[in-house]
Amino acid sequence: MKYFPLLLAFLISSGLFAQAPDRARLESLTEQHWQAGLRLLNEIVSMPNDAVFPEQIEVNIQWCEQVFAARTWTTERLETGGIPLLLVEKKQPNAAKTALFYFHVDGQAVDISKWDQPNAYEPVLKAQAANGTWEALPMERLRTEYHPDWRIFGRSTSDDKGPLAMLITAWDALTEAGISPDYSVKIILDFEEEQGSPRLPAAVIQYQDKLSADLMLIMDGPRHTSNLPTLSYGARGISELFLTTYGPKLPQHSGHYGNYAPNPALLMSQLLASMKDENGRVVIPGFYDGITFTEAEQKIFTAVPDNEPAVKKQLGLGRTDQVGKSYQESINYPSLNIRGMSAGYTGAQATTIIPATAVAELDMRLVPESDPLRLFGLIKDHIRKQGFHIVDKDPTDEERMTFPKIVKVNTSISYQAFRTPMDSPTGAWLRKAMNRAFGQDPVQIRISGGSIPISPFVDALGIPAVTIPTVNADNNQHSPNENLRLGNYKEGILTIMSVLSEKMY
Repeated sequence: MKYFPLLLAFLISSGLFAQAPDRARLESLTEQHWQAGLRLLNEIVSMPNDAVFPEQIEVNIQWCEQVFAARTWTTERLETGGIPLLLVEKKQPNAAKTALFYFHVDGQAVDISKWDQPNAYEPVLKAQAANGTWEALPMERLRTEYHPDWRIFGRSTSDDKGPLAMLITAWDALTEAGISPDYSVKIILDFEEEQGSPRLPAAVIQYQDKLSADLMLIMDGPRHTSNLPTLSYGARGISELFLTTYGPKLPQHSGHYGNYAPNPALLMSQLLASMKDENGRVVIPGFYDGITFTEAEQKIFTAVPDNEPAVKKQLGLGRTDQVGKSYQESINYPSLNIRGMSAGYTGAQATTIIPATAVAELDMRLVPESDPLRLFGLIKDHIRKQGFHIVDKDPTDEERMTFPKIVKVNTSISYQAFRTPMDSPTGAWLRKAMNRAFGQDPVQIRISGGSIPISPFVDALGIPAVTIPTVNADNNQHSPNENLRLGNYKEGILTIMSVLSEKMY
């Protein structure tokens, strides 16, 4: 018996005993560590991270290597032919399973003229005034004061450096408390997500042995608009179409050639208008084929606490597209969106011309039932039925004289959709962890409307994937004045601790 205290101490110190701290313990650990985590956040946000500039990303990669090495994690750069991925790993003794976490560390480009602070890479603490404006506060006030609605403003605070800082802080808190997962942890850090992760699919196949795991957890994206704890079981994929219509070889005087030279902007408008009805539904035959919802799935949609009148008011919408009967149902269909159009000039640069070309860019958000190659084929068939001859490069003079209506069509596929069943063991495990942390089940989203590059992992590794969003929905993601609410930061740390300390199934 004299060895029992020593054995007990060893088990506690090695993190193999009392693995599931209750809610009060999680809250206490969060309170002890969140300010250190906030300093970590400020440090990582202070590094510019636009992947258009590889020299910026190199600084971020080195920071991640140093931070994880200091915590005795192994790090390895996975070369891709461009900006590498970074694989970070912490093996646990005798662990039978492994979780693979995904974060991205790059951020959207910054137009500082649109920000309400001098530098988007210098995080600023702000509080909202009575008139709705955000006023800067000294960061030092957090040493003695805290309000959950105060926010840290800076590029990538929410998308996606904030969640990474949450995980590191959660790990530090559990380590100091002598608690560790009963599973090994791998983290893949993507430094080109905002550029569409162009090299990631091939890299996942190349390094699938190194990336092997039993499940994948994605730390990206916002919580539900209610700001309640949330799990999302999938994300739509994304693909693009690039269309160009043609008029005269060079822009022409609209007085001399108006009513004579066809206007490519009108051709483009007529073509795009032919693709949808007045309620926003795609009318191309077969576009929605294969998508049906069971009664159980309809209940999943209605269980999400959406406040659609409030959303419509926030967006200034007097009506919505009628693709689905609700917001949740609508994002379970593929979408066809005109993301931008260009022809001639407007405003101060306007000239009275018939443009030579008109350009439109479309994106399609994909669901698992929608094969982008099949949809591209349907769209091209529809375009031909509108009387257009399709080319994949600018037409020759001979083509111009032969075909009355010409459109150049180019396509690309960024990545496919993925969806994990809600009743999967992974879902049950995460719900148990989050219920322990918050005393209630999380909001559960069948598939999120946005896109993240996860399907390559799901397909190559054959594993389920679930997103654990933590940041506030009104974080101005991809926009000026991106921010992270302090209450979300603290609850994010607590959330990750609950997952890391939940015994895996």
